[in-house]
Amino acid sequence: MRIDRVETIVLQRQVERPVADSLHVYDVGGHLLIRIYTDDGIVGTAVTNFGRIHSGMATVKMIIDNELAPVLIGKNPHRVRELRKQMFVATEYYGTLGVANFAIAAVDNALWDIKGKAANLPVADLLGARRTAIPAYAMVGWYFGGGMKEFVRQCTDAADEGFRAVKLKVGKDTLEEDVKRIRAIRSELGDEFRIMVDANCAFDEAEALRRGRAYEKLGVFWFEEPIQPYMRDSHARLARELDIAIAIGENYFTRHQFYDVLKAGCADIIQPDNRRAGGVTEWMDIGAICDVMGIPLASHGGGPGNVNVLCAIESAIYIETGSLKGDGEFYVHPQVLKDGALQLTDVPGMGNDVNEAYIRKYRIC
Repeated sequence: MRIDRVETIVLQRQVERPVADSLHVYDVGGHLLIRIYTDDGIVGTAVTNFGRIHSGMATVKMIIDNELAPVLIGKNPHRVRELRKQMFVATEYYGTLGVANFAIAAVDNALWDIKGKAANLPVADLLGARRTAIPAYAMVGWYFGGGMKEFVRQCTDAADEGFRAVKLKVGKDTLEEDVKRIRAIRSELGDEFRIMVDANCAFDEAEALRRGRAYEKLGVFWFEEPIQPYMRDSHARLARELDIAIAIGENYFTRHQFYDVLKAGCADIIQPDNRRAGGVTEWMDIGAICDVMGIPLASHGGGPGNVNVLCAIESAIYIETGSLKGDGEFYVHPQVLKDGALQLTDVPGMGNDVNEAYIRKYRIC
């Protein structure tokens, strides 16, 4: 089997009701769809998404089209690690991390999709799946234009949908406002419902410590991204001082950065993002590091591809997702939530194929 060609498609849609976290407003949604065609007729698909950067999709598209596609054409798609090495060499002068790694990760995921489809198996089975479902939490506790009423409604809707855990944004306003938001959801959903909070790197070390102690008293399960990702020593001190679990990782790239922060004791839960961490291949290496160190792993971001990977990682405890109500519009094979967990389906490959009607509606290039 050989790679014939590589196709990249930019999909963009305006967000009708923008949401915010402590630092950002998400007013435009977009995806870059990657398709790798083989001479056997198998097409590997991957999707990388962008919630905020208007030019991000076009930038990653340019790297794949101009730098990575020439590396891939004519090669055996099954030799993923060999191709990864060649892609790193092709881009290392300007970006072994950052946006170049978004491109490599997307290609990596599409190559694994080919492997799964060629074997007529879900990728999780190729990786040696250890479970058939992964617990899911709903990232629905944004800052909404509708204020507290809309915030509470989104969280209760998630519970009605079948989720047993939600994540709330904190840090945009005062600690008192954070406490009010957490208590409102606890009052609606009860003591057995799990709540996580996410500050999106809004605090310095002292403020993170102050707020973390308050979140502990409210029974919050984890405190995500309290400070900027490059502040390794501050993370380590914070993890030692607080009983609440510190969860970080969405802004780290490749197994090397994850190894560094884990070795330094920066986190109690590690959260790779499939776009930045490096795709299936890197995820499995990061999972192995977590297994050795006894650190639980949860994804940043969701989707059926992430279900496949997490079902094969020993230390995985959660997948992040939003509401699944629009899944059928986007994916050919919508995800299934049962007993608070996303199910591993028998769809060959990664399960990332996108509906052609959606592509026609939102394609811009």
